[in-house]
Amino acid sequence: MNKVMTIASPRAGGFDMRPEDELDLRALLGTLLDHKRLIIGVTAAFFVIALGYVLVATPVYQANAMVQVEQSPTLPGLTAVAEAVGASNPESTDALSILTAESVLEPAVDNLDLNTVIGNYQIPVIGSVIARQYTPAAPGEVAKPWLGLAGYNWGGSRLDVRQLDVPNDLLGRKMTLVAGKDDAYTLWLDSIIPFMRGRLLLHGTVGEPAKGSGVTMLVGSLQANPGMRFHVTRNYEMTTIHRLQKDINAKQASQGANVIQLSYDSDNPQSAVAVLDQVTKAYLAQNVGRNSAQASNSLKFVNRQLPVVKKRLEDAQAALNAYQLKAHSIDVPMQTQSMLTQIDTLDSSIQQLETQKIAAARLYTPANPAYQAVVKQIGALSAQKAAIQKRMDTLPNTQRELLRLDGNVSVLNTTYNGLLNEEQQLEIAQAGTVGTTRIVDKPSVDITRPVKPRKLVTVAASTFIGAFFAVGFVMLRKTLRHGVEDPSEIEQLGLPVYTAIPLSAQQIELSERSQRLFSRRRHRLLALAAPEDVAAEALRSLRTSLRFVQRDASNKLVMVCGASSKAGKTFISANLAAVNAQAGQRVLLIDANMRDAQLHTILGGRPENGLSELLADRIVDEEAIRDVEGVENLHFIPAGRRPANPSELLMRNSFAALLRRLSPRYDMVVIDSPPILAVTDAAIIGHHAGTNLLVVRFGLNHSREVEMAMQRLQQSGVEVSGVVFNGMEKRSGGYSPYGYFGYGTEA
Repeated sequence: MNKVMTIASPRAGGFDMRPEDELDLRALLGTLLDHKRLIIGVTAAFFVIALGYVLVATPVYQANAMVQVEQSPTLPGLTAVAEAVGASNPESTDALSILTAESVLEPAVDNLDLNTVIGNYQIPVIGSVIARQYTPAAPGEVAKPWLGLAGYNWGGSRLDVRQLDVPNDLLGRKMTLVAGKDDAYTLWLDSIIPFMRGRLLLHGTVGEPAKGSGVTMLVGSLQANPGMRFHVTRNYEMTTIHRLQKDINAKQASQGANVIQLSYDSDNPQSAVAVLDQVTKAYLAQNVGRNSAQASNSLKFVNRQLPVVKKRLEDAQAALNAYQLKAHSIDVPMQTQSMLTQIDTLDSSIQQLETQKIAAARLYTPANPAYQAVVKQIGALSAQKAAIQKRMDTLPNTQRELLRLDGNVSVLNTTYNGLLNEEQQLEIAQAGTVGTTRIVDKPSVDITRPVKPRKLVTVAASTFIGAFFAVGFVMLRKTLRHGVEDPSEIEQLGLPVYTAIPLSAQQIELSERSQRLFSRRRHRLLALAAPEDVAAEALRSLRTSLRFVQRDASNKLVMVCGASSKAGKTFISANLAAVNAQAGQRVLLIDANMRDAQLHTILGGRPENGLSELLADRIVDEEAIRDVEGVENLHFIPAGRRPANPSELLMRNSFAALLRRLSPRYDMVVIDSPPILAVTDAAIIGHHAGTNLLVVRFGLNHSREVEMAMQRLQQSGVEVSGVVFNGMEKRSGGYSPYGYFGYGTEA
């Protein structure tokens, strides 16, 4: 009669019309639902960690200020250069860099003494929370220490250091100030080695300078319990400046705008405002000073030029008057006067551009586009003047000479008047000391809304990241460890699946309870402890299938092996023998896994005096065969002591002779063998058995492993009768083709 199998999967029946490469959203959702506890647990853990962080994290506040860089109307030469080239105020372009320059930050560091960094010793994690929650009943009151831990800040502690000078070798080194009684204190140099006491530097009293070990210190005020400790560090000035350059954020309000926004973050809002206030004031003072210096330099140049131009003007007027008397001519003809006017206008423009060129030379290099633009304009106007002068060469000598002398007087007169006007403007610019920058918004901070941590965003983002990692881990594990989860995958290899045994929660509980009690006699047989369990019912279905299979088998021997370890072959062997014995058959269970014997831990007793001793002819059959307590008709031969050569023992004639002697005495002999992919023992035993079962574990064994196990047995001449699919789990998005899940559970 043909081998009988349990009802196959609908997917194995050939009417699953989904393409293989189509994304199975149902299976994907089912996988996530099957691991919902892991996903929810990891997500909840990330949520709790984020919530704890935002509750204990020290709030950080942001001070903001706004500065506007304007066009400078006070320097005529410089303004004219900018208009000539069509460029914007260079201060507007460079303000972003200048605002965080060392020359601007240095006054802020010195005025606020930012080189001295002071901090409190606090209990990790919760210390800052406790200190922030403390509200003093009176000014200067300090919280009492908890649990006698006076060295930590519990609220209200404050240290003001007005002076701290240290040798160069102590710059950047951490020091600890310990408060004493009656305003006394001591300063210690922290040890480089953790948990070791440092070196005492000095003793001091609040309000009085203290010296010691090259350190000079003046503490202005100290509010702390005796024994309270403070971190004190004196940094290099450049270290502090570089830190401020990284922390202060300067950016344009919009692309191309002349408004600059400044921001600075600190856990002390007053300190953040003070730093930005000092920075903006220092930049404003530097800007005003630079404009005043430029006006002063330009004024010096104009003052030097005025006497020279005035003398040249007087000489030109005297020469013109003398020639007019000599030539008996006073007026210049109309055409000649027109040329003279043009030359006069060109000379005036050239003179102005020459002034702009001198002003530009103080700001730019000769290769700068602004400087080159002024030079090009001077060249163009000079060319026009030369063309007019060439035309004037055709005039009569008297007219030419009068034109020349009159032109000199006009040009010098225009130049002199222009210098006088520029002198007045520069004097006004120098006296007014008006800069090109103004503070639009003074530094301010909102103490009700810290910028860090952003509680809602942090908690939401952390929760999302936790869920993302949990889902990613589940999908990655499924991808990397894609064990067989559908019996149809095994059937596609040409192996019949006799039954699928569901994962039994009661069997897991029996195993764990036995391990907790360290009992060797307590039964872990599911068929006895929970006969109504769905896994026990599946084992009885296997028993029914084997009844029909064994009719065509050559003998009563049934070998149970696994493709790999942890497939559950020992569980199948023991309970299969038990359910057959419960059906009235005489059953013998042999533990042939002499390498890693486990059956005795289920059925009770010790492994000694078992199969290995029988095959070595040290004991007789009756000494090895044991009754199983609680199950009639079931007998058991343990594995015995572990031999050095299990495979060689199984290949002896004594093993075949043992099976021939015992088979007539029983209706079924079940042999538990080692995994076929690990050792060759199963192939040796399979030659003697009429029925060979391969146990495959749900989600553990890959299709490739099953195929290799089948090939290994077939290469040894052993035919696999069928597969027992063990530990099958109910999947949310999959199929339950074997019908055991939940049947009869209402009863």
